Amino acid sequence: MQLSEVSAGQKLACPACGGEAQWNPAKRALVCAYCGTESPYELKADGEIVEHDLVAALQSIPQTARGWRDERRSVRCQHCQAISVFSSAQQGKACDFCGSTALVPFEDEADEIIRPESLLPFDIDQPRARDRVRQWYGSRFWAPNNLGSKALTDTLHGVYLPYWTFDADVSARYTAQGGEYYQDRDGKRQVRWFPVSGQVRHFFDDTLVCASRGVHPRLIQAVEPFPTTSERLKPYDPGYLSGWTVERYQLDLVGAAQRGRERMMAAIRRMCAQDIRADTHRNLQVSAQFERQTFKHVLLPVWLVGYRYGSRDYQVLVNGATGQVAGEYPKSWVKITIAVLLALVVLAAIIWLDQG
Repeated sequence: MQLSEVSAGQKLACPACGGEAQWNPAKRALVCAYCGTESPYELKADGEIVEHDLVAALQSIPQTARGWRDERRSVRCQHCQAISVFSSAQQGKACDFCGSTALVPFEDEADEIIRPESLLPFDIDQPRARDRVRQWYGSRFWAPNNLGSKALTDTLHGVYLPYWTFDADVSARYTAQGGEYYQDRDGKRQVRWFPVSGQVRHFFDDTLVCASRGVHPRLIQAVEPFPTTSERLKPYDPGYLSGWTVERYQLDLVGAAQRGRERMMAAIRRMCAQDIRADTHRNLQVSAQFERQTFKHVLLPVWLVGYRYGSRDYQVLVNGATGQVAGEYPKSWVKITIAVLLALVVLAAIIWLDQG
């Protein structure tokens, strides 16, 4: 397995002032964060997105896993435990995931890191992402009225999250008891059970397993899927990551492969259940064989708002490729209390009318 070189969060300098240039997805150019100068940058147009053999990689992890090899800095947030990798120009700020300033240097075990070799660039720029977050805030009926001002969208950060993708050709045999409903002489519904068996085959393409610790799992699943086709993924180029925070994976290949297989098995069980020609079924037993198993380590884009309201921390995510939004928000006890009281009033009125 030959993995391409990567410099996570590499700084590309502005030719005008020497400041840090950031990749702007709307302008398709590097834009200086200080003077606004736009710099042309030719991104990689060649290169192949490679699917690596999973079994071979798991059998030889010490030989295939390779470090970052380029100069980079990593910090771990002591609050949410996310590990962020970025350039020296971005040091000394708060955690992009939870807002905590409790950041400590983190020394990667460089020789054990499998580097990403492809990524999905941001298609949603910051103004569009901010508008979507504001619309999301405005549609939360049960949220406090001042949520929009408390959870400011100027805390919006663009982050590349680590992901593993898994492919597999799965063939499964199943046995079960199928059931047909009928009515007995008393008109009661009964079930007539009979043995069933069958076979299902399915190719799983890019089953996603997020390796982030900085974002809440429920939220990242809510903004999935990401378009990880070979047409949308790009070979790694430092220009895409310039000025952006990259999170280092904390779920390794072994753990991710196990989670990916569990997700495939759950899906294949559902397919087997749907294949049964019966009104209902029970005692479903599935035996599956996995072939042509491959994987990729990719970086996928999200916009993230982390804020604190009262004593709790909340997050809002925007898929950086599709614009899908998911988030957490506090509930207004005033609104909930008013709603309960109104419901009680309506219920009392209905009872009074019935008695009258």
